[in-house]
Amino acid sequence: MHRGRNSSPRKDLARVQVPSLVIHGDADRIVPFAASGQRTAKLVQGARLVVVKGGPHCISWTHADEVNTALLSFLKEEKKLELTTPA
Repeated sequence: MHRGRNSSPRKDLARVQVPSLVIHGDADRIVPFAASGQRTAKLVQGARLVVVKGGPHCISWTHADEVNTALLSFLKEEKKLELTTPA
């Protein structure tokens, strides 16, 4: 679905039905946490939120170890749930 530049994906986020991880820095001055990461985690049902303390914009570059740790933890947990959930 193509959205215009000024449109909001909020309605789409509420329809997400897969395990989701939101990682956001609390010092992001370009896309503030309260306006993006925090909102996204609330809109995606069951989303896991990881806040990187002191994390600016582009935390995957500046805080790679924390981002990778959170991502690997999330993937391991989801894999464990997948293996223990009956089909």
